[in-house]
Amino acid sequence: MLYIGVDLGTSAVKLLLMEGNGEIKKIVSKEYPLYFPNPGWSEQKPEDWWEQVVAGIRKLTAECDRSKVAGISFGGQMHGLVILDKDDNVIRPAILWNDGRTQKQTDYLNNVIGKDKLVELTANIAFAGFTAPKILWVKENEPENFAKICKIMLPKDYIAYKLTGSFCTDVSDASGMLLLDVKNRSWSREMLDICGISIDKMPKLYESYETVGTLKPELAAEFGFNPGVKVAAGGGDNAAAAVGTGTVGDGMCNISLGTSGTVFISSKEFSKNDNPAIHLFCHADGSYHLMGCMLSAASCNKWWMDEIIGTKDYGVQQKDITDDKLGRNHIYFMPYLMGERSPHNNPDARAAFIGMSMDSTRADMTQAVLEGVAFGLRDSVEVAKACGINLTRTKICGGGAKSPLWKKIIANVMNLKVDVIESEEGPALGGAMLAAVACGEYASVEEAAAKLVKVIDTVDPDPEIAARYEEQYRKFVKLYPMLKDFY
Repeated sequence: MLYIGVDLGTSAVKLLLMEGNGEIKKIVSKEYPLYFPNPGWSEQKPEDWWEQVVAGIRKLTAECDRSKVAGISFGGQMHGLVILDKDDNVIRPAILWNDGRTQKQTDYLNNVIGKDKLVELTANIAFAGFTAPKILWVKENEPENFAKICKIMLPKDYIAYKLTGSFCTDVSDASGMLLLDVKNRSWSREMLDICGISIDKMPKLYESYETVGTLKPELAAEFGFNPGVKVAAGGGDNAAAAVGTGTVGDGMCNISLGTSGTVFISSKEFSKNDNPAIHLFCHADGSYHLMGCMLSAASCNKWWMDEIIGTKDYGVQQKDITDDKLGRNHIYFMPYLMGERSPHNNPDARAAFIGMSMDSTRADMTQAVLEGVAFGLRDSVEVAKACGINLTRTKICGGGAKSPLWKKIIANVMNLKVDVIESEEGPALGGAMLAAVACGEYASVEEAAAKLVKVIDTVDPDPEIAARYEEQYRKFVKLYPMLKDFY
């Protein structure tokens, strides 16, 4: 049978068609606009997502036996606020994960409600990108829109609703709303009260691999699918990516170098979040995970290459960065182009180059961008270590993982073995795997991961380079406190 994974990203939706044996048959991407109506704001129109998902499904399945399509599921950009009225119309554009308008509401939650109370209710503190502060922002700034709200959902759940009519979400994505009792995998009534939301406005909760409904008959006919195609809840993009990289079970790690960057560590058991600078969320495999998230990762390199240098040939710009230069760069890059989440929780943080001189080259600055992102990710690894987690290796995915140089830098900055998997498709593959589990192709997410995810290479840290980077990282961590007052 065939399974469709839908990765609803920030710049585009990626759709992947997978055979039950894990073979990827086809991948399609469809872009849509991103809007910045005010400085620090970031919005999209859910209608654009739906239009491109429909077009993408048609293109994805144009050359296959459509009668074999059995299931669809998702990985989706997290935290975005999608609100519908009583007639199921979108009330306003979705406020996205990288939107920084909610500092006032975030401060209210952390300082008035209190971080200890938030951790007690949700296992996490408030971050500007989370959904609950966005709800409070709409309540305070757009009361006429707030009064119209009948349904609150996350981006991928809007697509599931349009496909099936099921008002649903999954626990991994819901964990990032700051409305979920993560330990008990249920809505926190107290948090809903704090935000002024009644529970009837919230979607039904599912595990990521559970079926939420079947494709509407008219859509099945339009796509040429058999009736009864199952739609599974899917997961937040990082949880779905972790499934796609086999980061399931206990103590596994995945680093994602996408638009944002994450350090994702799976855990069989719920444990109290002793350092809420990183997140404690439900996982798509039915367990839990710790996650540190930086808001700008591969997007830093894209900005540097596309906007500043003016090139799409990233590899050419990296060719002069040889091993002897790693850990010896005199330039540091602070990777905070859109503020930062983990561990600084500061939407006002900004990027900076530090240490340039007359002999600095374009290659030095390119190297600094790659290293700055790696150092930023290591900040989250250090928090995990402080929580008692011992890591020796990690998997890697995302667009940035296609760079051999960046993988080498990550391995040495982290001093971890970096396992490269056969497919780096992340959330889209994870979505397809979740659909396969929902359809009974595999008994569990762990079984699917064990059978379908293959490690094809390992990048080992070099002791000398890792030692040089250790010294550089110790300098890097001193920079943010010194620059904080300038933001």
